[in-house]
Amino acid sequence: MAEQTFILDKARKYCAYQERCIFDVDQKLREWQVSEKNIPQIIKKLEEEDYINEERYAVTFAVSKMRNNKWGKNKIFYELSKKNIPEIYVQMGLNEIDEQEYVQTLKNLLAKKKIRESDEYRRHRKLVNYAIQKGFHPDLAWQVVKGEI
Repeated sequence: MAEQTFILDKARKYCAYQERCIFDVDQKLREWQVSEKNIPQIIKKLEEEDYINEERYAVTFAVSKMRNNKWGKNKIFYELSKKNIPEIYVQMGLNEIDEQEYVQTLKNLLAKKKIRESDEYRRHRKLVNYAIQKGFHPDLAWQVVKGEI
């Protein structure tokens, strides 16, 4: 019992330091070699105490990855899905991203990208491919590259 209290305190500190999801906490508990039967109990307790909140995590993750890492919505969606976040929360997180800020982020990202290509179409295609790698939708990237937005 004392060991479980110690692990629970350690998990609380882990969750208090930064927003976490169930997947992250589960991985960390396994890393700490917590027994399989105790993991669900600890996660349930952390959820009850609001240390873990999947909705809050999805919103924070989406907005911060767009602002700090310059990720597009496709990449954010994919990364949240890999962490088994329910799709409703993923959509809520993506909806929190301001559209004007999102487009401006893409414009800034593409403006900073240096591509040495004399052929305009090939240069544009390389810029769009870069935007796609960062998780932006191809149609939006083309609109920005062509100056339509």
